[in-house]
Amino acid sequence: MILIIDDDKAVRLSLSMLLRRAGHTAIEADGPDAAILAARNTPSLKLVMMDMNFSRATTGREGIELLRRMKVLLPDVPVILMTAWGSIPLAVEGMRHGAFDFITKPWDNRLMLQRVETALSVSAPESPQPGPEGFDTAGIIGRNPALLEVLETARRVAATDAPVLILGENGTGKELVAQAIHRNSHRRANPFVMVNLGGISQSLFESEMFGHVKGAYTDAGADRKGRFEMAHTGTIFLDEIGDLDLACQVKLLRVLQQHTFERLGESKPRSVDFRLIAATNADLPAMVRDRTFREDLLYRINLITLRLPPLRERRDDIPLLVSHFAQLHCQAAGTAAPHITADAMRFLASLPYPGNIRELKNLVERTLIVSDSPSLGEEQFRAQHNLSAPARQFDLNDSSTLGSMERIAVAKALDECGGNISQAAAALGITRQTLYRKLEKYGISPRRS
Repeated sequence: MILIIDDDKAVRLSLSMLLRRAGHTAIEADGPDAAILAARNTPSLKLVMMDMNFSRATTGREGIELLRRMKVLLPDVPVILMTAWGSIPLAVEGMRHGAFDFITKPWDNRLMLQRVETALSVSAPESPQPGPEGFDTAGIIGRNPALLEVLETARRVAATDAPVLILGENGTGKELVAQAIHRNSHRRANPFVMVNLGGISQSLFESEMFGHVKGAYTDAGADRKGRFEMAHTGTIFLDEIGDLDLACQVKLLRVLQQHTFERLGESKPRSVDFRLIAATNADLPAMVRDRTFREDLLYRINLITLRLPPLRERRDDIPLLVSHFAQLHCQAAGTAAPHITADAMRFLASLPYPGNIRELKNLVERTLIVSDSPSLGEEQFRAQHNLSAPARQFDLNDSSTLGSMERIAVAKALDECGGNISQAAAALGITRQTLYRKLEKYGISPRRS
């Protein structure tokens, strides 16, 4: 049962008919008093959809007050707010008070039903299940409880269209988790489009994301699809979303909210159907406080948040990862996998890994490349680790923020490698492109002695 709260009879009738055609049952309320009465007398309510204004006033304070009362009466029932585009700051305030989602008027029927199904699916009681059985986790190696908890949440949300935000340090496997969610969703047969937002300049953002038509600018010799159009009926994965500047965030928010866009040089709106997964290693709430990331965009992308643990918090998985990387490398090289001694495993499990799984993978592969022994011990791995060890020897005290830890790691690696970008990137377990972005982000000069 879905409760619709709106003082406009036409809106209530239109929404009721839409929901009933989709197989849902709905009841209506024309204001706060009728809504509270319905909430108290309808134990089967699964969802509330409510406007923010019920009188001539347009401040939305009535809606916020009603939302608070609803969350007291029905703490486990999701609430979707319905608001005009210009009232989005009000909707964001509603999200702070416990609203599940917000949608703007006038709405797109397909998008509205998608949001309803997502709210009902995510809020449904969880069936007891000890782990992510039946969830294809190909490429994700580990049995650590913290990782399994993340994968179990991913399993639950994969079947929905809920937007997912994946948080974690560089090299923790955010892209693999995003691919697993897509692979286990009803969109699995459709495109998975990955976009590294940190590598797209502000001047190219519209062309890359929304496409362009021939003649839109000097070098536009033909029509070109953007990334959102490529992801139609599939999933778009926006990596490094914390690196996006404010001007581009506004443009991104529009397409995430309305699922429509315009190609550069074209005035015709195009509709697009996609599932959003975003990822970042940035502290987005802190960026919101610093006014470098829009709060309304944060609420739009983080309906479900997954936090991937760094490798130092799942050291029990290191032997599994080492064996996996060794097998993959040897299969590709057509050689027999060497025996890795217990001493070597203990040594590998003791390292700090600021570059996380990517750093471990690079260390294993480097050691396999330079060593042709049928048995690899601690000495061989230590020799390769020592090539970049000085760059990693810094204090990771508990009070350090993720940003300061990353900045220290980047600066140390660059210093110890004499300013050599390739060596510093290898020492950190990241690509040259990513290192260049980090240098720009933290204002570190690559010219170091």
